[in-house]
Amino acid sequence: MASIQITDRIAIDEGELEERFFHASKPGGQHVNKAATAVELRFDAAHSPTLPDDVRQRLIDLAGNQMTDDGVLIINAQGFRSQRQNRRDARRRLAELIRRAAKKPRHRRKTRPSRASKERRLERKRHRSEKKRLRKPPRKW
Repeated sequence: MASIQITDRIAIDEGELEERFFHASKPGGQHVNKAATAVELRFDAAHSPTLPDDVRQRLIDLAGNQMTDDGVLIINAQGFRSQRQNRRDARRRLAELIRRAAKKPRHRRKTRPSRASKERRLERKRHRSEKKRLRKPPRKW
């Protein structure tokens, strides 16, 4: 069985993917009412043996509402008029999402603002304050 190469160390077996076809709600004239061209691609990320645990967790976080409570990733593709193009688009989007999850986020180092940057910020605040004060009508004593 074929597999989809995601990164050099992650390849998803086609058997892990489940596809369902339905009528698209996109342009297509009479054809759209007869042919099931839209694709719903399902990938069980929670139970996939090919995904490392760290990638799986980042994928769940990235997928948002595309992920079910059971850990199944659902991708709907109906942008094209042919089933073949929609299948290709759904698989491309799945691969791209997993590629993004495979990248480890850079560790953020805490930094503190320099003394000069604090002074520049305060100077800008004083300048804005003065500008607004000058817009007001003069006070009558």
